Amino acid sequence: MSFIVSFVWSFVLWLVLTAGTKGMLWSTEEVIAGIIFAAIVGLSTKNIIGEKAQRFLNPAKWLGFLVYAIGPLFWGMVKANFDVAYRVITGKIKPGIVRVPVDLENEAQYTILSNSITLTPGTLTVDACPEEKALYVHWIYVRDEEPKSSEPVAGSFEKWARRLGK
Repeated sequence: MSFIVSFVWSFVLWLVLTAGTKGMLWSTEEVIAGIIFAAIVGLSTKNIIGEKAQRFLNPAKWLGFLVYAIGPLFWGMVKANFDVAYRVITGKIKPGIVRVPVDLENEAQYTILSNSITLTPGTLTVDACPEEKALYVHWIYVRDEEPKSSEPVAGSFEKWARRLGK
């Protein structure tokens, strides 16, 4: 099952990334190349995905990821871009690594949150420590007090990671 999930995700991603080279249709060569590359990715990642792979085939999850990417993640990236631009122009930069407490249950949730934080300018997830229930994040402007939650660093991303990573 994990091969099929990885293959489907890889092939869909291939189709999205190659769309538009021949209008909205793909040439036969592109489809064949996509099948070959998706099979290679599927074979090489089937052990990484694990036994809960079928959760990625749920259309509701796909819709949830789409809503998250278009809404909260995109808005978080826009706000972070403006914040970084402001800090660069004014010179109000105080970089450092901060421990961000999180309340997540599994690796998928940690991965979603870590990648979301890293995608927003001004932050970079350095380490995820599930045993400490924390992430270590390099932040462009570290405040004097340590954050009590992920809200100051990640906004609503933790809530979405919990929902999407079940």
